[in-house]
Amino acid sequence: MATLLYRLGRFSYRHAWRVILVWAVLLLGILGGGFALGGQTQESFAIPGTESQNALDRLEAVFPSVAGASAQVVLVAPEGDTVTSAASEEGIADLVSELETINGVDSVISPFSEYAGEAVTDDESMAIVRVQFDGASTEVTDATLDEVKATASIAEDAGLRAEFGGQVFQDNTFGITITEAFGVIFAGVVLFITFGSLLAAGMPLLSALVGVGIAIGGITAYTAFATVSSTAPLLALMIGLAVGIDYALFVLSRHRNQLANGEDPEESAAMAVGTAGSAVVFAGVTVIIALLGLLVVGIPFLSVMGVGAAFAVLIAIGVAVTLLPALMGLAKGRLAPKEGSRAWRRAQAVSDSGGPARSMGQRWVRGVMKHPLLVSLGVVALLGTLAIPALSLDLNVPDGGSEPAGSTQREAYDLITEGFGPGYNGPLIVAVDITQTTDILDDLDAIRDRLSGLDDVAYVQQGFPDETLDTAIIQVTPESAPDSTETKQLVESIRALAPEIEDEFDTPISVTGTTAVAIDISNRLSAALLPFALVVVGLSIVLLMIVFRSVLVPLKAALGFLLSVAASFGVVVAIFQWGWGAELLHVDNPGPILSFLPILLMAVLFGLAMDYEVFLVSGMREEFVHTGDAKRAVEKGFAGAARVVTAAALIMFFVFFAFVPEGSGMIKPIALGLAAGIAFDAFLVRMTLVPALMTLFGKAAWWMPRWLGKALPHADIEGEQLRDHRAATEWANNQQGMAISADYLVVGTPSEPLGPLSIEIPEGALVIASGDASARRVLAATLSGRLDPVSGRAQVLGVPLPSDAARVRSLVALANVGGSERSETTVTVGRLLAERLETTQPWYRFLETKRNAEAWVERINQVLRRVATREVVRVRASHTLMELPQLERAVALAAVALAERTPVIMLDQLDSFASSDDEQDFIAALEALAPASTTIVLGTPLPARALDESSTDARLKLSIDLYSLTTEGSLR
Repeated sequence: MATLLYRLGRFSYRHAWRVILVWAVLLLGILGGGFALGGQTQESFAIPGTESQNALDRLEAVFPSVAGASAQVVLVAPEGDTVTSAASEEGIADLVSELETINGVDSVISPFSEYAGEAVTDDESMAIVRVQFDGASTEVTDATLDEVKATASIAEDAGLRAEFGGQVFQDNTFGITITEAFGVIFAGVVLFITFGSLLAAGMPLLSALVGVGIAIGGITAYTAFATVSSTAPLLALMIGLAVGIDYALFVLSRHRNQLANGEDPEESAAMAVGTAGSAVVFAGVTVIIALLGLLVVGIPFLSVMGVGAAFAVLIAIGVAVTLLPALMGLAKGRLAPKEGSRAWRRAQAVSDSGGPARSMGQRWVRGVMKHPLLVSLGVVALLGTLAIPALSLDLNVPDGGSEPAGSTQREAYDLITEGFGPGYNGPLIVAVDITQTTDILDDLDAIRDRLSGLDDVAYVQQGFPDETLDTAIIQVTPESAPDSTETKQLVESIRALAPEIEDEFDTPISVTGTTAVAIDISNRLSAALLPFALVVVGLSIVLLMIVFRSVLVPLKAALGFLLSVAASFGVVVAIFQWGWGAELLHVDNPGPILSFLPILLMAVLFGLAMDYEVFLVSGMREEFVHTGDAKRAVEKGFAGAARVVTAAALIMFFVFFAFVPEGSGMIKPIALGLAAGIAFDAFLVRMTLVPALMTLFGKAAWWMPRWLGKALPHADIEGEQLRDHRAATEWANNQQGMAISADYLVVGTPSEPLGPLSIEIPEGALVIASGDASARRVLAATLSGRLDPVSGRAQVLGVPLPSDAARVRSLVALANVGGSERSETTVTVGRLLAERLETTQPWYRFLETKRNAEAWVERINQVLRRVATREVVRVRASHTLMELPQLERAVALAAVALAERTPVIMLDQLDSFASSDDEQDFIAALEALAPASTTIVLGTPLPARALDESSTDARLKLSIDLYSLTTEGSLR
């Protein structure tokens, strides 16, 4: 990973304008395309598979007039008057008539209708007009709602006050306001303080904004094809900004430190992407795993939110490892801190006085390490105390009571509560299957009586069936508010009564309606918390085990996260549910917490918490690997990352908190929970509890069972392999003129090694490597990049092995010239040449494949006629390999390898030639077919012997005796 990112960073640095242009095209194309498609966010809280949703779907199919969205027009008579007065009744009748004419309205029930139920208060000062729309709330257009609200003028003309309530009028959409910009401004200030440079501070902001723009564009485009909550793009914006700035901060900080220590700008950019970029990738993958864990919950709108935010994180990773180094390529050495500046002194670890510097982070960690047990207990006690309010967490979906004070929705909600009771704001709908009963009306009355006898029931409306006598509905109005625990209990009581009713009347019943759907959402989310936590935390623990090669470090990270997320829940409950300090954050109506907030906070905070864990502990791991001193590793690793992690945490805190003061509806508690969680996790858990526990653990922190270490892949987040690759590349670059070099190279396996072997093969040489078949194959596979060596080092044309094996494979062609490359005897020479040419030549030359293959066949014949000491068979493209004599077949197969036009070819001769003349003729043919610059290695089973020097070819000829190597050791 580190080596791959190193190359990617170097490529981006060298081709800065190309990379920037690609990202600019992506930004304009995706963002512009998203807005061009004209998609809009919609609030839909449907959960397939729940009883309430199944019942709602059934009603939509058989009783559409009651399945759609509904609204209430609350009419209030002036003081001293009533809604039953002649003028008021006439005005209400006109209003009902006007509502019935509006496009999108299915039916309107006057408060004086026999089907209205209790729609007029006892003192006749208030009445409710019920409006039923054609479709679900997501299908009701703004134009329809505006026309409904416009009917208020009819009520006003009659002297009545009109307010409009119902979920369809609730404003659950969220947009970006000017206050969110303050988060970016604060982030810029933190970056400037951290870097001491406007140029350096601007790069993370620019790259993060590009990433966020692409993510928002992608989500906006998706809204044209599917239902997407307005929370989804806003959540992606928050997370994309936070991680985008942070990831760029980590890479850029490493780059500037290396520049301050005299590193070449290009090499520094590549190294920063290879090392800090590796931590960014693994941290980002952890965040993505946590967010995609929301798919486990099985709630569509929540899944879309998780995928959208994960997409924003993925883009942030791509920007950090490609666009940022491209920007570095434009700035070049201008990013280097000026000599003598604070940034330069920090990089040099020099104080103002010129002596060794002791950073704030170093002083902090030393203080923590002096009393690790006391510090650990203190942090746990503090976070535990903050988490206490979370024990009374009450979850629900927003209703009219959560709307801003003064809005018509909130006014309608409060008026209904005052005049009729809080339960009238969220009546339950009991759907009754009447297909199996013959006494419909009497059975409905009996069921109504059963429902009226339940606790917390204020009123049960008379049941009425649909036109086809398939389904009937009974409206049950609770005494308590829609978000109360009593209403939740009433829903459970009705469901508990269902089996008894079905047995007695043969009429299955189910509960639905907005309130029941909200309750089912809360129940589904509560039930999903445990499997979600197990999946997400489990996968992330495995990932951290791969990164840190430790058992205790991932477990400690997960437990620390639980502390910080519980404390953040406590803060949210205290403010948004209990109302502590609510006025400071403009929380108008404290009450139940958004039902999906806990699981969403867990997903986001876990991913971000693991970010800090990776960035902080990776430095400790790197130091421990080098020194083996666990205590020194904690101090040095912490001191090296503390400043950057502090800046990153402050940036995330400001970005999230900026959405709190003027945020609306659902986003405000989410933003506060994220801001509080980041503060707790970064400063209390990661920067205080982690070094304290790591000090207590000592070397045990890095223990891992041997069997587990073998089973897990090695991530090399410390960049150890990258440093080895750089050293190997430097050695390979010094092998001027050598096509292949090996220095004490051991190949094979640790149990059956071959070597050590030290060789130097100049470019254009012909090498005969004699030895048994296994030795030849293992050596060829190693030098061609197909097999990693056991030890030692090697290079092919300046490309080191094994760290750059992929490039070596593109430089070396392999072939067996002792027999067919396939077991079938029907393979022709022409087909083999065509296949090899098709895989190596540019795609646009496919029409020339057949002609080029025929040209190679003609070259084979020309060379054979010129060098052979006997009469040869003319090779044709239609010949199968088995039809050709040994010499002609070997030359044809060598030509197939040479058709790849690689600078090195390695051929293996399984069997000896029938005569020494044929062997010499084959070698001469190789010299003639291959360009003078091509290096040829020929493996043979015969012992090494002097090569025929009579050939006029000036190619240097060398011999390697692998028989001697296996018994005598190193050969040069």
